Amino acid sequence: MKLLLSVTAMLAVFFASAQKEKISFTATDSVLFGKVKYRQVGPFRGGRSGTVAGSYKNKNTFFFGAVGGGVWKTTDGGSNWKNISDKTFGGSIGAVAVAPSDESILYAGEGENTLRGNVSEGINGLWKSEDDGRSWKNVGLKNARHFGRIIVHPKNPDIVWVSVIGHLFGASADRGVYKTMDGGKTWRKVLFANANAGAAELVMEPATQMCCTQVPGTFVVQLTALKAAAREVLCGRVQMVVKHGPT
Repeated sequence: MKLLLSVTAMLAVFFASAQKEKISFTATDSVLFGKVKYRQVGPFRGGRSGTVAGSYKNKNTFFFGAVGGGVWKTTDGGSNWKNISDKTFGGSIGAVAVAPSDESILYAGEGENTLRGNVSEGINGLWKSEDDGRSWKNVGLKNARHFGRIIVHPKNPDIVWVSVIGHLFGASADRGVYKTMDGGKTWRKVLFANANAGAAELVMEPATQMCCTQVPGTFVVQLTALKAAAREVLCGRVQMVVKHGPT
């Protein structure tokens, strides 16, 4: 009971703090984005959109990954969309990236990043296209389950970093940040926190090619039938991960 009260108190403190931060962020956003206007661009199929990428040269060319419909592309600012992953792979997509130095090269990772109780995971890892999405080949990381972000080197499309969230309902040694120097032929794990903490976000400072990741700030609460056995608090975003069974 004391443990449950402690977890509840920590959540209350976190959300109260988040509300205060939201006020300051809102003021900043109103200055930066006050004149931005949005319009619905569809398409009305394929499920939720969890990831979006755009051309660095053409302001009307975009790609998005659907939770239930693969990778889609528009070349007219969203007036028309075409699925470019059908017949090769599909289902849930967590990350899509365009190579800045060669826009014919695309990367897409299976497994949505919009984490919640009802999710669609990926079982085939990462895919790569070298002809603007007309054809694809698998480049590994099949145990990733869920991808948070793909970062492609600004000058070399063969150098790629990916953040892997991993299995949502159990410990996994496949979580972390991975890097390839050869376009996905081989991968090296460059960051791993622990089996219960995946890498949710990844950003790069273009001038130095230095990457920064965010481990999902997690309350890991392992529950038995009678008691909460353990909890672990990490930095960043807060999510509840509940695992039933023996500790």
